[in-house]
Amino acid sequence: MTALHDLLEKNIGHGGDGSVPGAVALVARGDRVDVQAAGTLDAEGTAPMARDSIFRIASITKPIIAAAVMMLVEEGRIALGEPVGEWLPELASPKVVRTPASPVDDVVPAAGPITVFELLGSRAGHGFPSDFSLPAVGPLFSELKQGPPQPQLVVAPDEWMARLSRIPLLHQPGEAWLYNTSSDIQGVLIARVAGRPLPEFLAERIFEPLGMADTGFEVPAAKLDRFTSYYRTGPAGGIELVDAPDGQWSSVPAFPSGAGGLVSTADDWLAFARMLLAEGTVGGGRLLSPASVRQMTTDHLTRPQREAGALFLEGQGWGFGGCVDVEPVDPWNVPGRYGWVGGTGTAGHIVPSTGTVTILLSQLEMSGPTAPALMRDFWSYAAS
Repeated sequence: MTALHDLLEKNIGHGGDGSVPGAVALVARGDRVDVQAAGTLDAEGTAPMARDSIFRIASITKPIIAAAVMMLVEEGRIALGEPVGEWLPELASPKVVRTPASPVDDVVPAAGPITVFELLGSRAGHGFPSDFSLPAVGPLFSELKQGPPQPQLVVAPDEWMARLSRIPLLHQPGEAWLYNTSSDIQGVLIARVAGRPLPEFLAERIFEPLGMADTGFEVPAAKLDRFTSYYRTGPAGGIELVDAPDGQWSSVPAFPSGAGGLVSTADDWLAFARMLLAEGTVGGGRLLSPASVRQMTTDHLTRPQREAGALFLEGQGWGFGGCVDVEPVDPWNVPGRYGWVGGTGTAGHIVPSTGTVTILLSQLEMSGPTAPALMRDFWSYAAS
């Protein structure tokens, strides 16, 4: 067994003490790949965790969605500086609350349009701030079902956008970084620009070329024996089941969430990460240009924007679809590291300067934006 396996074993249990039932961890440096699986697919221990186990990857869906938007930009079908209103008329004339603390009916017109660039950088004006009690944040939960992924409870894209249009922006477009909602909007934008459902576009343009055979918005019946159960910490300690393998991801949802709806495996996400490290190339072809990859993996925030989003970003920056480390605050914060974490207990990052990929997949819901001990231990190990 390797040191990576020992790290996993230290954090694995069967849920009675609130620990993670199982996990898969991967560290790749060039052609050297260390993948370790520990624990079981569920708290009952019915089957061992394996390298090809399938997880709800939650917000590490976001970089994949951003890459899909950049493909459309490269094809000239949309432009970074273009207002999104042509494709998303629901956002053509948005209203903004007078101040972030204002009631939802105290609004002013947006000072300018929402652009593709602002949407990619999570600065469109919709999303989660550090203060969830603000009046304009509540409808994101009640009307749009933002928050922990629950795919079968969300309405179809056109109705979702209609509801979004009735929720005022929390900030003027371009003003502030806000979490999550922009990635869901990107998913709708991709479908409308491409003229086809988001799952079809991703399957043909990203998953098939990269060999991501186990990635999608649902798990087919033939693969359910590899699908992990999903848990959260219970109010009395221990863990409680949120979703079983035959639950919310066993059929295609009405709303394929670009913010957190995908399932995947460690090797599938590795394929995507290696494409980014290779500046968009895969095999003998190319999915993205080096310039597009650099735009995705470059911090686009000002210091005040990073500080305002510190609840999620912890002082780091944001590119397109993922965090960009700008300061070595902790041992694992390597300037230039790009990636993100998922609220279901997942994390995926690349370090372009060293050609490193780190992936951690577990099935215990994070209790807040702060990464759990297992994740931080894994990052420290990978950086050593």
